[in-house]
Amino acid sequence: MQVSAQILFKSISLFFIIWAATRIMGKRNMSQMSPFSFISYIVIAIVAALMSINMINLIYGFTALLVWVAFPIALDYLAIKSKVMHELINGKEAVLIKHGKIMEENLMSVRMTGEDLLAQLRAKNAFNIADVEFAVMETNGTINPYLKSDKKPVTPHDLGIKVAPQAEPQTIVLDGNMLEEPLASLGLNPQWLSTELDKIGVSLENVFLAQVDSSGDLYLDLFDDAVELPQPKVKEMLYATLEKSQADLATYALQTEDAEAKAMFSNNSRRLEDLLLRLRPYLLR
Repeated sequence: MQVSAQILFKSISLFFIIWAATRIMGKRNMSQMSPFSFISYIVIAIVAALMSINMINLIYGFTALLVWVAFPIALDYLAIKSKVMHELINGKEAVLIKHGKIMEENLMSVRMTGEDLLAQLRAKNAFNIADVEFAVMETNGTINPYLKSDKKPVTPHDLGIKVAPQAEPQTIVLDGNMLEEPLASLGLNPQWLSTELDKIGVSLENVFLAQVDSSGDLYLDLFDDAVELPQPKVKEMLYATLEKSQADLATYALQTEDAEAKAMFSNNSRRLEDLLLRLRPYLLR
């Protein structure tokens, strides 16, 4: 019983020590780790596990943990401060495709086969190798392809179309609970949300998730998936209202016999038409 209690106490203590150590070592995605970083985490985990079940003396164990925590932090610091040290510690990128040609020598140096290269390119939505102009393997093993100019997806910039800048959407309801802080960051309040839900005929308790984007459109996902919800059209409705006002002004200009009124209606119609042209990229998707 005493041994079990000792193991329990050591395991709990080591849990918090290792948790703190990994936080100090930095946040890393498993897929973005270098091989050495991955080995460091594995060694730390093994040493901690052996210490918790009394397979390693505490002094020896903490000495090993100190080395495997301190050295990676020191190497990361040196890599940040010096490009030479960065390349020495993490290695250099390898160009695998250049000007549309596969670099077989570099492929061999990183121990990759042609099928491995094709699989990695497919993972980045590059299914046809003839579409790839350039591809590089990063130091963490990730392959990033760059498509040929005529194979890249067309963007609004390519078409000369202006689009509205978009901020990240804010989650304002989660699991039926209102989140007031994101709501306040958008300049909204609980009364606004209640009004919007009343318009749709939905109660807060039935909302699993709700988000508001930068244009004020409200997206809802309900617990009851059988309920169909109307799609938000805030910007489209605003544009339609302005467009109708412009058409009404043009109509008034044609119908009136008064020269002064005709000039006023025509002038305001043209001004509103110019405004619609400027607002179109921001209000219509």
